This record gives sequence, C-alpha cells and structure tokens, in this order.
Amino acid sequence: MTVVFFFLLLQTSMKQLITILGPTASGKTPLAAALARETDGEIISADSRQVYRRMDIGTGKDLSDYGEVPYHLIDICEPGTKYNLFQYQQDFYDAYQQILERDRQPILCGGTGLYIEAVLKGYHLSPVPQNPELRARLEDKSLEELTVMLEELKRKNGSVMHNVTDVDSCQRAIRAIEIESYNLEHPMPLRELPAIQSLIIGVNIDRELRREKITRRLKARLDEGMIDEIRSLLDSGIPAEDLIYYGLEYKYLTEYVIGHLTYDEMFRQLEIAIHQFAKRQMTWFRGMERRGFTIHWIDATLPMEEKVQAIMQLAVRCI
Repeated sequence: MTVVFFFLLLQTSMKQLITILGPTASGKTPLAAALARETDGEIISADSRQVYRRMDIGTGKDLSDYGEVPYHLIDICEPGTKYNLFQYQQDFYDAYQQILERDRQPILCGGTGLYIEAVLKGYHLSPVPQNPELRARLEDKSLEELTVMLEELKRKNGSVMHNVTDVDSCQRAIRAIEIESYNLEHPMPLRELPAIQSLIIGVNIDRELRREKITRRLKARLDEGMIDEIRSLLDSGIPAEDLIYYGLEYKYLTEYVIGHLTYDEMFRQLEIAIHQFAKRQMTWFRGMERRGFTIHWIDATLPMEEKVQAIMQLAVRCI
C-alpha cells in the first residue's frame, strides 16, 4: 500500500462499519485482524458461541490471530448461561459506540448471520423470560414432537424455520417454542433503531476447499485438547445438557465424553454437522443478498495483502 493511498484513506475517514462475514473455516478472523492493523481498527465478534469463557477450542476463538488488535464480545459470559440475540444487540451497540468515540475503525467479523443482520438492520428485540410451566409441559416431548410444535407456532407468528439449530436438541427446541409462544401471546412491534451503514465483505471459499479445511481443522482441534476442554467444563459443574445445548463440537464431544457415542461415531457425526452448518451459513448470506444487502465477495485464496488492499479500495469508493 502506498503512503499516498493510506493518507487518502485516513483523510476520507474510513469510520463506517466494515463487516467481514463468511462460512466457518473461510479465514475471516485473520483477514479482519490484518485489516484492523492497517486501519487502526478494533474488531467486534459476531459469533454466538465465542461469547462464553473457557469454551475456546470448540468455538475456534484462535485469539492468537488478533495479536495486539483489540477485540470485543468474546469471553463476556459464563458457560451454562443462555446468551441471546437481545443481549448481543445491546452489547454490540455499546462496543460500536465506544470504538467510534475512540476514533478507531470498527470491524464486525463473524459467521452468525442472524447476529450480523440484526445489528445492521437496527432491530431492537425485547427479551423473552423463561416460562417454567411451559418447560415442564414440554420436557417429556420428543425432538420430533417439539419440531412440529415449533413449526406451527412460527407459522402463526409469520416467522420461518430459518434457524436449523433451533431444533438441534430438545433443550434448544423448547427455548425456541418458549420464545415463539411469548411472541404469540404478547405481540409487540419491533422497536426499530437506526440501521448501520456497512461495507460488507464476504470471504468466498470453494466448497471442496472449505470441506478439506473443516476436516483438517477438526482433527487439529481434537489433537489440541478439545476433548479435555469438554471434560474440564463438565468437571466444573456445568451440566451435560447445557453443553449439548450449544451444538456442534459441544454437542457431539459431550455425547462422546458421557458415553453416548464412540469416538468414531462422534468424529463422523460432528464432521457432517460442521459441513452442514457451513452450508447453512452460506444459505443465510445468500438470503441477505436477496433481502437487499450488498456483499462484496473476495476470494479466500488470495494473498492476505491483496485481500486487505481490495477491502480498503472498496472502502474509499463507498465513502
């Protein structure tokens, strides 16, 4: 990057939010960190599981990627709690305003499409309290029965079954039913906050390369002690069902640790689940484009410097 170009970038105030999204294993975090280093930026995570402390390997925090770059909304609550979209919106806006007050460049980075879309659109949802009576009535239902109930509630509310992880386990399905039941009984329009203008960058990775990276990364994380991480969380008193609630690595490894799956069954089922998850992420991002978002896709295999320069050039053109 030339000194003249970088000076122009600073003069034009590259302070609009930059969003970097993509499926798992696409290299979002290293790219966001490299961009932050070039722009005096700070990163706001958009990952629904990296908010939990001590859930490091399974959520793929890879904190070493950040280096000296400040990051937000990682390690902000305890395992076993149920962080939600309402809380994320509040925490995002707090972090975003603080970054702007420091005259730093805000960069939103992650793969949880619902979180990203919610803050960019500016929707402000009300929290849904737990309903012990409803939970007691549902606790003996099968996942299939809960799924049917959830589909019917979503139909009545005019929402859609876009979040497949809602029916990843009975516990998640019950929480989703709880939310939909509350919304049905307490209809309240969304309180709309100002939408946030953002340059949105998508990291585009070839499907086969993505599958190869997912499998290689899964093996590496198992070697790095992901099973020991699960055991440590269980030993600290977190119930198995709470870890299973978080899905993917925490679901299948917990099932293995408590003896419900063999190692080979765990690995095979988890690998498939992560591939399916990445596919759902891409489906969500393509849906965002249909809903009016412009996503500038960048080839994941380009050298890092080229990707960063491409983003900065787009930023200048979009100001």
